[in-house]
Amino acid sequence: MDLRFIRRGSFAVALLALAGCDNAQNSAAKAVVIEGKTMGTYWRVSLADVDAAQKAALQEKIQQQLDGDDRLMSTWKKDSALSLFNQSTSTEPYPVSEAMSDIVTMALRIGAKTEGAMDITVGPLVNLWGFGPDKQPLHTPDQAQIDAAKALTGLQHLKVVNASGKQWMQKDLPGLYVDLSTIGEGYAADHLARLMEQNGISRYLVSVGGAVTTRGTNPDGKPWRVAIQKPTDRENAVQAMVDINGHGISTSGSYRNYYELDGKRISHIINPQTGRPIEHKLVSATVIATTAMEADGWDTGLMVLGEEKAKQVAEREGLAVYLISKEGDGFRSWMSPQFKTFLLEEKN
Repeated sequence: MDLRFIRRGSFAVALLALAGCDNAQNSAAKAVVIEGKTMGTYWRVSLADVDAAQKAALQEKIQQQLDGDDRLMSTWKKDSALSLFNQSTSTEPYPVSEAMSDIVTMALRIGAKTEGAMDITVGPLVNLWGFGPDKQPLHTPDQAQIDAAKALTGLQHLKVVNASGKQWMQKDLPGLYVDLSTIGEGYAADHLARLMEQNGISRYLVSVGGAVTTRGTNPDGKPWRVAIQKPTDRENAVQAMVDINGHGISTSGSYRNYYELDGKRISHIINPQTGRPIEHKLVSATVIATTAMEADGWDTGLMVLGEEKAKQVAEREGLAVYLISKEGDGFRSWMSPQFKTFLLEEKN
């Protein structure tokens, strides 16, 4: 798979999935675990009540569904539904699936509530800085290049139309390019959860990249526990543990996906307003929401905003948010009151 949601490191994802049991070492042997690759990242499903025969059948169903999600949202596959929309220069309504309509509608809503910080039209800037299908630049893009890319972006240039049971996307800028990597992992995780329900499974933890959702209890009859990783290079450094209790959780961080260019660290998270990678001290934003897709969209917007503005948005919107910021040689954390209701323990 090659959608390549490059916002998160695979180590953080693995920790989230492995921490899904109350006692990871003892319960891991009891849980049925199915895993694989999709969209340039990893997926993992942990199940409490499934036998070997069901596991084999589910493996195929899961991969087929995720392959379909990739064909829907990939910006790397030239024949994906999203790529075909991006290639079109028409400003007339463009027919799309209900799934595409739902994803883009959610992204536009969160984009508006974050004052454009979560912007799914930021693709030209992502590509300019080397985090999309285009190669990494040899030198820092100059202001003229940034301005040219910014001229092709803006949520105001995109809308979703729903009428008579049909859906369309419409752009008023022929060169508008939509990138769903900021919300697609969450959609895929929610989609996997629906697949579990359709197959009569009510006790599971599913993850796609950095987006996770759960239902029911683990094999020990206890809540699925999800870990938030410390923003370090240590694979198993846990910052906090939560029980998301049937909700979705997603983490966006600036500390894993980056490269060095002209002696400077370049983050994969681009600020749509400046057209440049973020440089503030917020290094990780975790959001718990009703769905993984919603959490996935909010975490990116909050990361772009930075610590103080992210706090303001979290408080205004009543979001369950956990922020980690760089402070000297260490880190400081902040959580909203809504997040505290999910917290099992916090590590120092």
